[in-house]
Amino acid sequence: MKVLRAEQIRKVDAITILQEPVESIDLMERASHKCVDWVVDHFGKSLSLKIFVGRGNNGGDGLAIARLLATSENDVVVFMLSPEEKLSPDCLTNYIRLKKENTVKISFLEEAVQLPEISNGDIVIDALFGYGLSRTLTGLAAGVVNHINQSGATVVSIDMPSGLFSEKNNYEDAIIHADFTLTFQFPKLSFFFAENEPFVGIWHILDIALLPLAIEKQLSIYSYVENIDILPHLKKRNTFSHKGIFGHALLLAGCYGKMGSAVLASKACLKSGVGLFTARIVSKGYDIMQTAVPEAMVSVDTSSEYLASLPELKGFSAIGIGPGIGTNDSAGLLTLQIIKNAKVPLVIDADGLNLISKNPQWIEELPQDTILTPHPIEFDRLAGASSNGFERHLKQIKFSKRHHVIVILKGAFTSITTPQGKCWFNSTGNPGMATAGSGDVLTGIVLSLLAQGYKPFQAATTAVFLHGLAGNLACRNCGEEALMASDIINYIGKAFLRLKNKI
Repeated sequence: MKVLRAEQIRKVDAITILQEPVESIDLMERASHKCVDWVVDHFGKSLSLKIFVGRGNNGGDGLAIARLLATSENDVVVFMLSPEEKLSPDCLTNYIRLKKENTVKISFLEEAVQLPEISNGDIVIDALFGYGLSRTLTGLAAGVVNHINQSGATVVSIDMPSGLFSEKNNYEDAIIHADFTLTFQFPKLSFFFAENEPFVGIWHILDIALLPLAIEKQLSIYSYVENIDILPHLKKRNTFSHKGIFGHALLLAGCYGKMGSAVLASKACLKSGVGLFTARIVSKGYDIMQTAVPEAMVSVDTSSEYLASLPELKGFSAIGIGPGIGTNDSAGLLTLQIIKNAKVPLVIDADGLNLISKNPQWIEELPQDTILTPHPIEFDRLAGASSNGFERHLKQIKFSKRHHVIVILKGAFTSITTPQGKCWFNSTGNPGMATAGSGDVLTGIVLSLLAQGYKPFQAATTAVFLHGLAGNLACRNCGEEALMASDIINYIGKAFLRLKNKI
């Protein structure tokens, strides 16, 4: 799914209106019906609704929603920021329709002192300003927003929380704090950054059937990864397949006291379909690995506590390094040797990334399309500190382009950036996955897919999606608080089945 800029969304709307064809007021009606369906499904009936509307098309949505929700069971009141002579054409049409129905009280707000009482049992529909907003709210509009935020009511924003910009941060200004945001057809870029969560709340995409051809014509560096983006690229297994077909992965991981990282990444790699797997580990970890992961072959380093020597690299189809290796000099030398000598796809995580951060000149040595899997703090060490998620995101794109690498920046909507400057946000995962070892599991999945012959970008997006999907399936069984990294591994198989629509 594409993530489009405001001007592109306007173009898609216009093409849909022209070529479907459909009147703009009827497209607004379609969107409003979707919102009403969601509200009724989520909250039921007999609702106390206060709907705040602006002068533009977002306000038109709010007026249509008010008309559709105005039944004998619901108590609906509308508050408008602008007098009728200042409304956009479609907003005015819906105002006239609502007024003609004569089932809803409409009040015009002219001064902050006239702001209505809102109880914490009310549902507030925020239809003040939409995705096209480009200026900070001031005056009466800011007063209304702050009044809603202080009310304690449940707030549902239509398309965008009023006051929030769709394409850049403005989180210090007057912005609605929505509990839910019902956005049309596409997620907005600002939804993907942690600092905007208090404004956006839980967001849902409502499909309003904009013309697919119009969407296809819009070029965007941003996409939102869903099942439909991953399924066509899954490799099929033939009847006469054998383990030699599905690659041989090498993982360099673990040190004395951190063998858990090696075990988790190894299990995840094997669970994700690799044909053959070898773990390069310290000698003190031999019994642990052979016992915990009997499917793994083991290459034992001469060192007992830290990886120190480069194994023979011939015969492997992908290499992973970093989980739990430590950041001492021997681990650093080994990481540099891998970077310089790897002739197959490479994924670097955890301590491997921290070692590169300590030796930034190594970044220039990274093979093209190397996959790096940092969490935000690790990325800040690589690219410099950022004051917020949006700033970090811009650095991520720049870093991938400059160094010709793929960066998986882990988070609520894990983002994958490419050397071509494209960015994909992931749709799977949950807060329970913020737990020790979860990143090691992701590294194992990425390594497995690389070894099986997936192109680096496809390996990255597929691994991130499967990792989050497995986490979601595990979470349904044990809940967010109890979720552990090993639970994610146990559900990788079911994640593949769910992706293939077999369960």
